[in-house]
Amino acid sequence: MTDNSSRGGECPVMHGSNTQEQARVTSWWPENLNLDILHQHDRKTNPMGENFDYSEEVKKLDYEALEKDMHELMTNSQEWWPADWGHYGGLMIRLAWHAAGTYRVADGRGGAGTGNQRFAPLNSFPDNGNLDKARRLLWPLKKKYGNKISWADLYILAGNVAYESFGFKTFGFSYGREDIWHPENDIYWGAEKEWLAPSDSRYEDVNKPDTMENPLAAVQMGLIYVNPEGVNGVSDPQKTAEQVRTTFARMAMNDEETAALTAGGHTVGKSHGNGDAEALGPDPEGADVHEQGLGWINPNLKGKATNAVTSGIEGAWTTNPTQFDMGYFDLLFGYEWQLTKSPAGASQWEPVDIKEEHKPVDTTDPSVRRMPMMTDADMAMKVDPSYRAICEKFMADPEYFKDCFARAWFKLTHRDMGPKARYIGPDVPSEDLIWQDPAPQGETGYIEEVVKEKIAEANLSISEMVSTAWDSARTYRGSDMRGGANGARIRLAPQKDWEGNEPARLTKVLKAYDKISADTGASVADVIVLAGNLGIEMAAKAAGHEVRVPFLKGRGDATNEMTDADSFEPLQPLADGFRNWQKSDYAVKPEELLLDRAQLMGLTAPEMTVLMGGMRVLDTNHGGTKHGVFTDRAGQLTNDFFVNLTDTANGWEPTGKNSYKIVDRKSGNTKFTATRVDLVLGSNSILRSYAELYAQDDNEEKFVNDFVAAWTKVMNADRFDVK
Repeated sequence: MTDNSSRGGECPVMHGSNTQEQARVTSWWPENLNLDILHQHDRKTNPMGENFDYSEEVKKLDYEALEKDMHELMTNSQEWWPADWGHYGGLMIRLAWHAAGTYRVADGRGGAGTGNQRFAPLNSFPDNGNLDKARRLLWPLKKKYGNKISWADLYILAGNVAYESFGFKTFGFSYGREDIWHPENDIYWGAEKEWLAPSDSRYEDVNKPDTMENPLAAVQMGLIYVNPEGVNGVSDPQKTAEQVRTTFARMAMNDEETAALTAGGHTVGKSHGNGDAEALGPDPEGADVHEQGLGWINPNLKGKATNAVTSGIEGAWTTNPTQFDMGYFDLLFGYEWQLTKSPAGASQWEPVDIKEEHKPVDTTDPSVRRMPMMTDADMAMKVDPSYRAICEKFMADPEYFKDCFARAWFKLTHRDMGPKARYIGPDVPSEDLIWQDPAPQGETGYIEEVVKEKIAEANLSISEMVSTAWDSARTYRGSDMRGGANGARIRLAPQKDWEGNEPARLTKVLKAYDKISADTGASVADVIVLAGNLGIEMAAKAAGHEVRVPFLKGRGDATNEMTDADSFEPLQPLADGFRNWQKSDYAVKPEELLLDRAQLMGLTAPEMTVLMGGMRVLDTNHGGTKHGVFTDRAGQLTNDFFVNLTDTANGWEPTGKNSYKIVDRKSGNTKFTATRVDLVLGSNSILRSYAELYAQDDNEEKFVNDFVAAWTKVMNADRFDVK
């Protein structure tokens, strides 16, 4: 026998990672359903332990001391990464902006709420060039204040303090963002295989920005928003304006907020392109171990901020880049501009015949003045009629501009934190903002059993009660903590008219609930959830199981005035595998849509499985279809779905693109019908293992208990007021 361990040149350990192994599985079996999206942020990746509660730990933080130290950091320039004009404010604002700017309203993913910029691919996005230096500059503060401050909070605080240091009064700040400890590899950033590939593949027609593929918001792989040099790097400010409008709209920003953010963001700091971009080392994820996580190493920096290269565009936007003033508008509208090239070869705009005193001084040598610049996105503010009118309004009323920018910056950096109940700290604004999806506190003094009696007297079916509660709660997205049952927005536009909510059935049920609410003092939101719970208790009892579904009082009923209807539209489900429905055929498979919704709702693979089986036997399919209702006891909470799915006496046959029938192998008679989302619980090896567990003769009680626990998790997912 050969002793391989002694052979020279052979490595004794397995090459590759688990991620690579999954990729290999996918390449061998490309149709295999990858469940990794449901396993994000497993406890095994988190070093903090199960008892660590960041929302409580951050309340122990000495806020004043941290912010004092942050102010001192801003002007403590380090030789290894020298600060522009001796001030890191511009860098820290960009750090916060780019952390928050990945948010997209279509699926609520991205944003600053998790500190995910520490990990690939975001840490190595070309648009995030040299932000690794900003994160490393913050390390002494993270080291000092430790577990009481997350990286996610630290990034946004750095941006806020930077603006304060530049003389701007921000709208407020909230702590409470908890760090993740593993890359979010399952977020879809685009299908491109190379950085900054032409954006055409993201659009049906690149000349029609609203045809950009959903849920994407950035125009190219590796960018946060738009290409600053123009569409696909070709300057055309009006075309860029149209891309800017779509990109910011996909963050739920209107034209005024977009103009305010552009102007306010470019009032301070500068872009960096005074050198050879080709000389830079690899990005952080591709750098060698001796670089210790830093990338884009510049061999020509030589301790001078003047020599920095990041985007390739070079120069400041204003005369006084370390002061928050109206200088952005003064230069943009005070001069004519011409297209030119930066020292690094990037396309940018420079003013014609600018006065010497209007030039900003060099970042390292204050005796030298440099040419300011504008990007294509800046020129868009001047060229596009809507943006220009808004900018002119800002110029006529500087205080109005400052207020608009303060509010837009706060929205940008807090958009994915969810409701105000999650906000922590001394600088939380008292004002309720419509994009925070406010809901009033509901009554808690009513008697729960009285409400349940009234619900029982309404003569609604179990299916109607359970389906309405599910439809109200399923809008919850853990990605940005929006949606859910609190507020009962299923009563309001646009949700009351969504096809997935079956408007006719919904109107009937809500009419009964409105009366119960009026008679008992319970909010409609509470009645909706309590009725769903009651339906499950009735179904369990009919199957021989006495259970009580846990219930939390206190949900409130939102009004139309509290609801930003336009920003709720992206929450509309286009498919819901739990109710065996999808609006139309899509490029992705039904089971992939099921996983996406389950992940947004914060469900694990076992929770998704048990909820699917329970919802089927409760007969809650959209429109009353019988696909997947593998039982002759519909309306009873049994494990029949799993029993019949795994019964080897049954055979399956396709009857259409997304339809199947179950037949008795002996007689050939059709017993049930199904869709792909039903069958995937038996065909996928992992999901089948859960299905077999719940099909066991000794696990019907476990099935009922697990279903109740998963159901309660969904109903209470948005109850941050009691968490």
